Parts: sequence; structure tokens; C-alpha cells
Amino acid sequence: MGQFLATLLGSLVGPRELRILMLGLDAAGKTTVLYKLKLGEKVCTIPTIGFNVETVQYKNINFTMWDVGGQHKIRALWRHYFTGTQGLIFVVDSADKERIREARDELHNLLSDPELSHVTLLVLANKMDLPQAMNVAEITDKLQLTSLRQTNWYIQSCCATTGQGLYEGLDWLGQALQDAGSRQ
Repeated sequence: MGQFLATLLGSLVGPRELRILMLGLDAAGKTTVLYKLKLGEKVCTIPTIGFNVETVQYKNINFTMWDVGGQHKIRALWRHYFTGTQGLIFVVDSADKERIREARDELHNLLSDPELSHVTLLVLANKMDLPQAMNVAEITDKLQLTSLRQTNWYIQSCCATTGQGLYEGLDWLGQALQDAGSRQ
């Protein structure tokens, strides 16, 4: 009965709109994540110079996702996309052990910005299908996520090419943002 009422209410009110910023180092899989969610299929991507923006509709939520390039020279421009961001998806290449510290430093730098102090964080531990991929506990440790005491965060293992784990991450993010909105 409760699910029926929630579905009915959702159809009367219409979809919620959420602005999501998707960041991470270059080659982490941000664009692959975006288009797997948008189109439901794997697309051939090239390094993003600038940004891609798409609206992904999932469970009565319109996630407007801004996928911004992660090359080192572009990262200085990330701050221009912070305004109005409700959720941050930070994509990490789980198999790239050499750059995990760089990813940690970029993530902590992002979260130290006053415009992102309120943001809800979903870390997508991508490329879990690769044999040398670090597990979620190891990535949590290396990114020092437990030190983020002022940030509501969650880490989800995933494989962007197959879609495994992506919708579980969106489920958490949508619920966390709804809970945050009801507390305000």
C-alpha cells in the first residue's frame, strides 16, 4: 500500500530535479558511466575536453549530470561547475593503483571548497571487472573516505561498460539527497 501511494504521489508531483557533478581523474570512466546510464549501452568515448551534460531519468528523478574532463590542465576549471551542485559523483579507476593518491588529493581538494561543503558524495569504484582492481575497502582506505566526517558519502563498486553497480549507486544518491532535502 505504501509503495502504491508513493508511486501515485510521484506521478502527480512529477519527477524531482537534481544537479549532479561527475568528476574524477582522466580515464576513470566518467563519460562511459554517463552514457551507460543515459543510453543503456556502452559507447566508444574519447577524452573529454570540456564537458558533457545529459539528463538521466531514473525512478522519478531527473539527474542532470555534468561530466567534466579530468585531464590535469582542465581540473582548474572544475570550480566553475560547482554552483548549484547537489550531488557529486567521483569516479575512480579501481585498477589504477599508481594514481589513487592523486585521486585522493583531488577529491579532498574538491570537498574543501565552500561551494561543495554541503554536497552528497557518491564514489564510483569503476573497472571492478579488471583482475588488478582494488576492492572497495582498499579504495575507501586509500581515498581516506572515513576522514570525511562532514560529508555524507557512499562508495559503490561498479563496471561502467556492463552497468553493474551503477543503478545501485543512483539509488543511494537519490535517497540520500531526498533525506538531505527533508532535513532542510
